[in-house]
This record gives sequence, structure tokens and C-alpha cells, in this order.
Amino acid sequence: MGNSKSGALSKDILKELQLTTKFTEDELCAWYQSFLHGYPSGRITRQEFESVYSKFFPDADPKTYAQHVFRSFDTNNDGTLDFKEYVIALHMTTMGKTNQKLEWAFLLYDVDGDGSISKSEVYEIVMAIFKMINPEDAKHLPDDENTPEKRVKKIWGFFGKKDDDDKLTEKEFIEGTLANEEILRLIQFEPQKVKERFNEKKP
Repeated sequence: MGNSKSGALSKDILKELQLTTKFTEDELCAWYQSFLHGYPSGRITRQEFESVYSKFFPDADPKTYAQHVFRSFDTNNDGTLDFKEYVIALHMTTMGKTNQKLEWAFLLYDVDGDGSISKSEVYEIVMAIFKMINPEDAKHLPDDENTPEKRVKKIWGFFGKKDDDDKLTEKEFIEGTLANEEILRLIQFEPQKVKERFNEKKP
């Protein structure tokens, strides 16, 4: 981590984040100053992360989804994210490349961290996504995916899974999603709208 007192971001982390996120040095430095101002300890807790996420979706309830996002990036399970983890989390969930997003999405959907995804885990994440869809937008969803149950059934079917006890490996998840744009759409929450809101919130 950089030196919190001087507010300087370490060159190694800066270089790594530029490569990972494609943000410019100026953008990252501005983010870092803003991050330290809000979180002087240099770390953000799950509750604080939920609060940040809620600002992206003022007309919905992103708390549950934010908890899952936080879990997927808290790699050492210490209950906090440092600046590097925080920026990568926001970038991956809003503007990451498809392959990057899918690698992250697998971690998101693998709720128990056992290396595979069950239908019940898909349901858990889809439920969280539905809490983020405001009622007006929900009215326009297709009939076969306008409830969490219907959407999960559709996703599971697209992956060629018929048994509720089947599991999805990471390879199946990524290859299946790359082969079918409908799956990518169904497992995400309106990526374009998220990106627009993300850009609006940038310092």
C-alpha cells in the first residue's frame, strides 16, 4: 500500500492498477486521495462498501448484491478491502473486459467458494440482482425472466443443466457464457446503466 500519511500511492500499485483497470495515473491518484479522505485507515469495511454501492442505485436495494461483490474481492477474508482491491472491485463490476468479468462472475456466483456453482447459488445471486431492479424497469422484463425463479431456470437451461443438483465448473461457466450472449445478459445487472452511473460518480 502507499504511504497513507503522505497520501502517495506506491509506484508498483499505481503501475499494476493502470495495467489492470486502464485508468490513467491522474484518475488513480485522484481516486486514492478521495479514498484516503473517506477512509483514513486505508481500508474499507463491508458496511462502508455497501454504502458506496448504494449511491450507484438510489432507487433500488443493492445491499445484498454489494455483500456478494465484497466477498468476491475480499481475498484474504479479513473483512476489509484496501485501495487496490477496492478499485479493482469497482472496475471489474462495471467496466472490465468480458473475460475478466466472467472470471470474477464465477467467484461471485460461487457463494460457498467450493470451486463450482450450484443452482441454489445462482438463485442467491439472481435474487440479489432483482433487488437492484426498480419496479418500473421490472415491468418491462420478458415473461420468462421476470422473477428470480424464472431467470434461474432460464440460465440453468442455457447451460444445459436439467437436474437441480448439477454443478457448473468454472470452465463450463465461462465457455457457456461466451458461447451465448443471452447468458451474459441474464447473469449481469444492466451493465451499461451501471457503467453510466459509475462514470457519474467518479471524482
